[in-house]
Order: sequence, then C-alpha cells, then structure tokens
Amino acid sequence: MKSQALNLSSISEGSSVSLVALFAGATAIAFAPIFVRLSEVGPVATAFWRLTLALPALWLWAVLERWNPQGSQKVPTNMLSGQLVLAGLFFAGDLSVWHWSILFTSVANSTLLANFAPIFVALGAWGLFGQWVSRSFLMAMTLALIGTSLMVGSSLQMSLRHLWGDGLGLITAVFYAGYILTVKQLREELSVATIMAWGGTVTALALFPIALLSDDTIVPATGRGWSVLLGLALISQVSGQSLIAYALAHLPAAFSSVGLLLQPVMATVFAWQILGERLEPWQALGGILVLAGILRARQSS
Repeated sequence: MKSQALNLSSISEGSSVSLVALFAGATAIAFAPIFVRLSEVGPVATAFWRLTLALPALWLWAVLERWNPQGSQKVPTNMLSGQLVLAGLFFAGDLSVWHWSILFTSVANSTLLANFAPIFVALGAWGLFGQWVSRSFLMAMTLALIGTSLMVGSSLQMSLRHLWGDGLGLITAVFYAGYILTVKQLREELSVATIMAWGGTVTALALFPIALLSDDTIVPATGRGWSVLLGLALISQVSGQSLIAYALAHLPAAFSSVGLLLQPVMATVFAWQILGERLEPWQALGGILVLAGILRARQSS
C-alpha cells in the first residue's frame, strides 16, 4: 500500500510538472507571430531559419546527453527513425501550409482553422490508438474553440473566394495534429533532445526548397533581422517546442492539444503589449472562454 501511494504521488507530481511545461511551451511559441511580423525575410524562409538556427543548440544538447553516463538515451531504430522523419515532415507541412493559406484567405480565417488541431488529435487518438474521450471533455474542447473563434471573430471573412485558403488552414490543423500524435508516440522511446534534433533537421531540409520556390526574401539584410530569427529559433523552437515535447510524455495527447490553445490567447496579449494592437472586449471574453475550456478539459482528463 505504501509503495502504491508513493507511485501515485510520483505520477501526480510528474503530471503537474508536465502541465507547467505544456503551458510554458505554449507561451513560448506564442512569441512566434511577433517574430514573424518583425522578420525581414518571407514567411516560409522565416520558418526555415527558425529550424536551422535552432539546430546547433539542439544537436549540442543531444550530443551532451549521449555523453552523460547516467543518461538512458536510446539510439533510434529503423522504425523510430521513420517516425522521426514523419514528425519532421508533419511540422514542415504545418509551417509551410499555414503560410500558404494566408495568401488565399484572411489571417483570421487561417489562424482560426489552424487551431482546430484538437479535433483531429482527438479523432487520431481514437482511430489510431483506441483512446476515447469523454463527453465532458468534448464540451470543454468546444468551449475552448468557441473562445478561440471569438478572439479572431471580428476579422473573419466567409466567402467562396477564400475557400481554397480556408481548406489549407484546415490542412494545417491536420499536419499539426499529426505532429503532436507522432511526438507523443516517440516520447515513449526517445528523449526530447533526440526528437527535437532529428525531427528539426528533417523539417529544415523540407522547408529549404519550399522557401526557394516561394519567391521569398531568403537572407536578412541587417543584424536586427538576424537577431529576430535567432530569437524565434531559441524562444519558440528550442524552448517552446522542447517543453511541449517533454509534456507529451506525461499528458494525454487530446488534452495537450486543447492546452496548446493557450498559445493564441498569449499571442493576442503579446501583440497588444509589444505591437500596440488593440485588444477588443470580445477578444478578452474569448480568452476567458479558452482558459475555462482548458481548465474543464484538465478536470475531464
């Protein structure tokens, strides 16, 4: 009984740490739209540099972890290597397709539809792994998505002209859902450093030709431009995505995807504080609904 109590206590403690890591990661990636807005290069090129400039830090982390005699890092097998490639391609699809969707629809439409990822994560967890979600969790997820809709609702544009871009926005959500589910599976076998280094390398290699074909400005012209890209790489990629990958080992994938809806809330707050964008009352209400949905989803999980 005492051993069982200690085991349950350690699980609870690990879950709490992971919850903090998830929210910290969501806050870190919320800076990404700010950096993209300030970037001197095109959006896909910005995504490419986000990964490329993050790779030295990620590979140094992975190498140091291999040298740690107390570490238990596993070398990827052929099957795990395939999953690492898949995670990298999913993330590359998420970044590039979202930027393409902005060209054919409004930023609000694209952002909202890209944040529908929790729906596809829940469907994927059920279809692929047989993980059911409760009715109360579905209600919590719906509440959070309604809140997200309110945050961008004033800029939504519904028309046939935007149909292609809206479809790309939904595809973005599918790609990010695939990334979350794949990383969730990889975390059962591999460390965060291994996943981030190998997966990030695949993503950078996939984004480079896309950036070249996108007719973007590829190289920043000033030191300020490079500093913006370095900040994006270290804050949103190395810190943000690594914290999220850590959390996925200990939290349900469906709840994690809902918890990541904190990102658009924090992005709105940062845009208000840093860029001086106006914060409307319905956006504040939407943020409250998102937080309430996340809290309810946590209770349901």
